[in-house]
Amino acid sequence: MKTKVLSLIALVLIGATNLSAQTKTEEFKVYGNCGMCETRIEKAVNDVDGVSAAEWNKETKMLEVSFDGTKTDVHKLQMEVAKIGHDTDMHKASDEVYNQLPGCCKYERSEAKKNTTSHECHNH
Repeated sequence: MKTKVLSLIALVLIGATNLSAQTKTEEFKVYGNCGMCETRIEKAVNDVDGVSAAEWNKETKMLEVSFDGTKTDVHKLQMEVAKIGHDTDMHKASDEVYNQLPGCCKYERSEAKKNTTSHECHNH
């Protein structure tokens, strides 16, 4: 009897370990400005199958997402964010969708930042 209980406990622990191994937490930059951006970004990511939590920090522009790695990945998550008008380092929102954002949500586009960076590099 004692052996069966220990075996059952071991199986439960192994199962829990396998589940936690599939859960990933990743952080990536998402451009936006305000609380409306935060709500929109978090909703888009939370609607993706496999996402268990998403929190965007408007100060750092970083989105932290916990998800099941067997159901989605960072690439898909960033594509979903771009579809709603917010650029990431991996995916750029279309101009059409970006232009539909409310005025307070229109952030500096990443291309302008890239151009500034490349000019700085040429000056060295």
